[in-house]
Amino acid sequence: MTDTAPVARTGRTFFGQPPALANLFGVELWERFSFYGMQGILLIYLYYSAAEGGLGINQDTATSIVGAYGGAVYLSTVLGAWVADRLLGSERVLFLSAILVMCGHIALAALPGLLGVGVGLMLVAVGSGGVKANATSMVGSLYDEHDERRDAGFSLFYLGINLGALAGPLLTGLLQETAGFHWGFGLAAVGMAIGLTQYTLGRRNLPAAGREVPNPLPASRRPVVIVVILAAVTAIVVSALTWMTADRLSTVVVVLSVLAATAYFTVILTSHKLDRTERRRVVAFLPMFLASAAFWSLYQQQFTVVTIYSDERLDRDVAGWEMPVSWVQSINPVFIIVLSGVFAALWTKLGDRQPSTPIKFAAGTALMGVAFLLFLPFAGGGPNSTPLIALAGILLVFTVAELLLSPVGLSLATKLAPHAFHTQMVALFFLSIALGTAASGTLATFYSAEHETAYFGVLGLVAILLGVALAAAARPITRLMGGVR
Repeated sequence: MTDTAPVARTGRTFFGQPPALANLFGVELWERFSFYGMQGILLIYLYYSAAEGGLGINQDTATSIVGAYGGAVYLSTVLGAWVADRLLGSERVLFLSAILVMCGHIALAALPGLLGVGVGLMLVAVGSGGVKANATSMVGSLYDEHDERRDAGFSLFYLGINLGALAGPLLTGLLQETAGFHWGFGLAAVGMAIGLTQYTLGRRNLPAAGREVPNPLPASRRPVVIVVILAAVTAIVVSALTWMTADRLSTVVVVLSVLAATAYFTVILTSHKLDRTERRRVVAFLPMFLASAAFWSLYQQQFTVVTIYSDERLDRDVAGWEMPVSWVQSINPVFIIVLSGVFAALWTKLGDRQPSTPIKFAAGTALMGVAFLLFLPFAGGGPNSTPLIALAGILLVFTVAELLLSPVGLSLATKLAPHAFHTQMVALFFLSIALGTAASGTLATFYSAEHETAYFGVLGLVAILLGVALAAAARPITRLMGGVR
């Protein structure tokens, strides 16, 4: 069973999908505009010198901060999902989280130095985590588990994400170069305000399932939850004031992600609210979780290693004009926008003849490894030694790998979700991204121009081997999924 409300296929639709998808498409578009617009200039803001408008932080520390922040965004999906499933329902949490995101970007724009970074990134991380888990869960509630439109619908939803991801770095990067970093952060806040307004106007038309609380928290347990929250906040504050330095942040988030995922799988698998089929489906999700984490540990290096590479190694000259560093992060969304429709049409056309989800995951993981190997011909070069067209080609491979795994993973999480843990199962998928994203920050500390061959070669080969192993295990995993492909 899944907590879905099948939508009739007749009448008004959104590109053949349920009409409510349009509002969710829109709010995610603007949230991603603000998210990627800010992230497009965040790393260089941290390590650029004060004369260039930055904070002058050590580059390794800066990548650790960015990796930790990215991991914290996806780690926060656990909190957003829990509040939705136990207290408020997905729709309310989505709305409140969007407000937090907007406030975080305002803090980055208005508060000076590290104060703005700390307050802003904390608010954006918590808010974006709530938006992502609950928007995805609400999209899943538009379909029943056997609706062949589901993967196509998630691909369209993914298109909205990437329209925002395309425009965000272009506009914030341009504003950062012409007016300064804080103006770029301010534009991100404006984008989220537009998304919040659009979402508010269409709230009444969203499915009623989004306002339900699937597994309400008994009043008798609320004091325990309050104590746990206060203890967690205290532990974070004490750690920040004693041993937890900025260069350790990404590793801390890696550990927290592993602990949270282990706890979540344990809680779900031992719950008496699962029937046998639901429990087998959760077991089937375990190897997919691991493959996803490995994939994202490479893919999310677009915001760490690839950003540094673009700043220091890439020839960004275009007809005598130097392209902003942040614009490189808009290359991938261009390919996503072009190819997401192709993949949506492909999965729709193939129907029940399309490859199983484990095979899609295996192909995506292996192809991500191939993308890293494509850096090897340019290893060890000097400044401006890598042509822009070459990096664009590598990012095209990133994109194809992403489309094989990411929208399919979102769809899979909603299909395999037990009734009592619907949104929290989506959060588990995002926990795999949290783990991979934080790991991307930790891995980036080992990157240097002198060791590029070993760096790209080893990580690429490991990802390919993981993909091959998952493909070999595809049949038994599919059997555990109990009829879900």
